[in-house]
Amino acid sequence: MVIVGVTIKEEDEYKLKTLGVKDSKLLSPQIREELFDEIKKYVFDYKIIIIEPAEIDDAVFKKDGLNLNWLEAAKSIELINYLKPDKAFVDCPSTNTKAYSERLESGLKNKTQLVAEHKADVKYPVVSAASILAKVVRDREIAKIKDRYGNIGSGYPADEVTQRFMKENYNKHPEIFRKSWACYKKLVTGEGQKKLQF
Repeated sequence: MVIVGVTIKEEDEYKLKTLGVKDSKLLSPQIREELFDEIKKYVFDYKIIIIEPAEIDDAVFKKDGLNLNWLEAAKSIELINYLKPDKAFVDCPSTNTKAYSERLESGLKNKTQLVAEHKADVKYPVVSAASILAKVVRDREIAKIKDRYGNIGSGYPADEVTQRFMKENYNKHPEIFRKSWACYKKLVTGEGQKKLQF
C-alpha cells in the first residue's frame, strides 16, 4: 500500500486544475505517469510512504485496536506532521468521517485544520494529486514484483490473474502476500484440511 501527502500554496491550486488532476482511478496508467513529474513541479513539498505487506498484516492481526483504516490514519498523521500544512485535506477510507477525524487530530503535533472526507480525491485537486503520485508509485512497485516473480496481475485480490498467481505461489513466496487477505487465509486453511475420499 502506498500513501502520499502533498502540499501546495493555496494560490497555486489552479495549477493542479490546469494539469487536469483528478481521482487517479479515473485516469489511465499512461496519463498518470505523464502527470507524475508535472505534479512534483507544481507542489510545494511531498512525502511518499510505502507500507509493506508485513506491516499491514501486523496491524490487522497483532496490534490492539488497530486495523487497516487505523493504520492508514497513523500514516496520514505521519505525513501531516512531516509536511506541517496549515490545512489538511484527507481522503477518509471510512464513511465514519467523525471518528476518523478524531483519530487524526489525536496524533497531530501542529495546529492543522483538518478536512477529512470520504472520496476527497474526487473533490479536492490537492488530494487528487496525492492519489496520482501514490498510484504511480504503487504501479512501479508492482512492476518490480513482476520482474522478479512473473505475472502477478494487478496485485488486487479481486483480480483473477492475481488470485491464480497466489494459489500457485502463496507457499513459495509468502513475503509478497498480505496474509490478512481473506483469499490468502482461505488458501492456507484449505491446504491443511484433510479431504474425505470414498
